[in-house]
Amino acid sequence: MPYRRNSLEEDKIYHVFTRSIDGSKIFNSKKDFSRMWNAMLFYLIDQSIRKFSYCLRVKKRLDVAEFIEKHKSKKRVEIVAYCFMPTHIHLVVKQLGKDSVSRYIGLLLQSYSKYFNLKYNRKGPLWDGRFKNVLVETDAQFCHLTRYVHLNPVTACLIDKPQDWEFSSYREYLGLVDESKRLCSFSDYLDMNKDEYKEFVNDQIMYQREIALIKDLVLE
Repeated sequence: MPYRRNSLEEDKIYHVFTRSIDGSKIFNSKKDFSRMWNAMLFYLIDQSIRKFSYCLRVKKRLDVAEFIEKHKSKKRVEIVAYCFMPTHIHLVVKQLGKDSVSRYIGLLLQSYSKYFNLKYNRKGPLWDGRFKNVLVETDAQFCHLTRYVHLNPVTACLIDKPQDWEFSSYREYLGLVDESKRLCSFSDYLDMNKDEYKEFVNDQIMYQREIALIKDLVLE
């Protein structure tokens, strides 16, 4: 399915993808990944009083699920799935208001760029242009999309089992994350229990790796 550049529709789910401007690593440590996750939570809520530094100070005692529920009327988007890779990120989000996905992604990427450039004494853009997005139109597409997203670190041979990657929502899908720390809302869109979904994902590991290898060979 082609990437879309037109305005995104309210109450629709989109696969959002963006990568570093030159293909270089933009997450070099667990702290970097954690910084992006915290920003993803903070900018989820349309709030003008709190600052991101406040979120970082209270994160250890923050009940994420309670925080999201408390501010649900101010949510910009609904996070459905995500995966942070060393050079790029995947988000599956539902747009809750006019242009809210664009606003949310803009704040998220801008915030991380400032952090990264300051930390690594770097200047200039970090991301490769505007983010790309694909509309998720069917339940089947949703299932295959989340599987693809969650298998990214396995496909890249960073790990052997998707549940070993800390920086994706896969562990939430399997119920391995404490309820108070869950960020994603997916039960309304996924017609599988956690064991069925785990089998669904694992069945594709070798095939997705083979496809990636073929793609690399063709490009070479």
